[in-house]
Amino acid sequence: MPEETGRRERKKQQTRRTLIETAARLFAERGYEATGVADIAEAADVSKRTFFLHFPTKEDVLISDGRARLDLALRVIEEREPGAPLREVLARSLTAMIDDTAARDLPSGMAALRARLIADSPTVQARILHAAFNAQARIAEALREAYPEVLDRTTAPSIVGAVVGAVSAAAIASLQDGDSAAETTAAMRRAAVVGLSALDALEE
Repeated sequence: MPEETGRRERKKQQTRRTLIETAARLFAERGYEATGVADIAEAADVSKRTFFLHFPTKEDVLISDGRARLDLALRVIEEREPGAPLREVLARSLTAMIDDTAARDLPSGMAALRARLIADSPTVQARILHAAFNAQARIAEALREAYPEVLDRTTAPSIVGAVVGAVSAAAIASLQDGDSAAETTAAMRRAAVVGLSALDALEE
């Protein structure tokens, strides 16, 4: 039974990955607005019903890996060593998210597509910003609970907004400039260092 369950889960994840890669290709070839759910499903050789089992809307394909990245960041905070400094834990969370982006969204072209659509599509922009806001809020709350002696309901979201916002802004700017995946990754890492300097005021 465990083996069968594992096989089903692997097949499910492979279908999800195929849908993401197919959507990214069609969005790039035909344009986002001109590509519908039916087009993605047909090109991926699955039914529309299967598509909707994985993604509620077409917009959700664009942020498909965001939830996994958020889980990585939260896991770093939850599994921190006793007494681990705030800066170190936040830096590790950022590194986990940047590494995941470099391994998945940059090679697939999904990150570059998002960067372009943020500028061109108000609908996509709103969906991505909403997802980013929710992710930052969850990271901030996790850090506040982990470091109540340092962070409160004001400082936690301020710090997370500064750090994650810096990394996201750097990635978008780099992608919109046509930089390579390696250059965009490097830009995100530099931005993380800059963003983490926001902690200096708390540590003085």
